[in-house]
Amino acid sequence: MITTDYVPGSPCWLDLGTPDVPATAAFYGTVLGWEYEAMEGGGEGMEGGMFRKDGKIVAGLGKLTEQGARPAWMIYYSVADADATTQAVTKAGGTVRVPPMDLDEWGRMAQYSDPLGGQFAVWQPGTSKGVELVDAPGALSWTELYTTDAEGAKKFYGDVLGWWYSDMELPGGAGTYALITPAGQPEDRMHGGVMGMAGEDLTLTGGKPYWHPVFNVDDCDEAVARITANGGSTQMGPQDVEGVGRLAVCLDPSNADFVVLKPTQS
Repeated sequence: MITTDYVPGSPCWLDLGTPDVPATAAFYGTVLGWEYEAMEGGGEGMEGGMFRKDGKIVAGLGKLTEQGARPAWMIYYSVADADATTQAVTKAGGTVRVPPMDLDEWGRMAQYSDPLGGQFAVWQPGTSKGVELVDAPGALSWTELYTTDAEGAKKFYGDVLGWWYSDMELPGGAGTYALITPAGQPEDRMHGGVMGMAGEDLTLTGGKPYWHPVFNVDDCDEAVARITANGGSTQMGPQDVEGVGRLAVCLDPSNADFVVLKPTQS
């Protein structure tokens, strides 16, 4: 469960880099019921803003400007000290993509790649602790890493973010899935998973690991119908996963990946 108290190591923010901001805003508005609020001002070439659901901020959106980058969701994890985390990333074999920087009084952020190239970010809270709605229809409910080296990823993120893990066997001999819990938290605070996969299955990134968000929905099949009717597609599902719910792995019209999930009622 993701909650908005944002203990260190928990996911607290996400934003999407896309080549077409208006079209992407319209897509997620139709699919997830989000309202887009354009950013006022900004520098030359800056384009983006916030998504809201029921008046609460659920994500950010911005123009993709990095040369050669693919459209993708970036997930941010809460940390007490972004500079100390940056040192830990370097020590553990990761790469600093964006060094720690202040975003006015809101907080301090940095972006990294893990040793195999999986990109993620951290947020040191100031006046903003993160998104305002989670674990509800139309909001972030889980985060997931696909990687060719699950054990290496577990060690790296454990060293950097203090995570601990519990492994579960996937149905049908599909492998092991590592459930992520922030340091010092009970298992009901699990917020994500690490899934080992073959490089040839990571077609979006040419074999590199990648993170994606899982969004809670009221009805998975209806969400998929809206996705495909508005230029998106599915990589897997909809399908039922025992003890989890009904889910589909999806792509938006720019091929940014995400999952929609109707959770099993506990």
